[in-house]
Amino acid sequence: MQRSFEDWDPDVAESAFVSEMAYLVGDVTVDERASIWPFVCLRGHGTTVSVGAETNVQEFTTLHGASLGDAVSVGHGAVIDYAEVGDHTLVGMQSTVLSGATVGDHCIVAANAVVLHDQHVPSGHMAYGTPAETRPLTDEQLAQIDRTHETYLNLGARFRDAGLGR
Repeated sequence: MQRSFEDWDPDVAESAFVSEMAYLVGDVTVDERASIWPFVCLRGHGTTVSVGAETNVQEFTTLHGASLGDAVSVGHGAVIDYAEVGDHTLVGMQSTVLSGATVGDHCIVAANAVVLHDQHVPSGHMAYGTPAETRPLTDEQLAQIDRTHETYLNLGARFRDAGLGR
């Protein structure tokens, strides 16, 4: 469902897949070939929620005032609250990225990790634990980011073509 709020309307690219059971309200932008899965909430009011090209936001995720780069995968049940996530990054299931945090390009936020307020995760690093610590990614972990992205890019197109959302 896409809803206006005050002077803001969601702006969704024609090539994006948005599940009929996702909730987008207010100042929300979804770029080309992105996918927004069931039970996702994207709420923008005064600060844009921005979902980059080919980015996927999986079931039960909540974004408020968040900015996601291109080719990002956000796992099931993640919360990203007024934070920025760079390109080609994987945000794991049930992880939390708190306000003011920045996650660089080519990163992994591990499942259940908590990236604290104003914390910075450098490009090419993994954030893991609560509170999150960081370490450089391995080549295999970098490849995992690409595999996840490709899987959801193709799956989103198949669901859109099947008429299961916009």
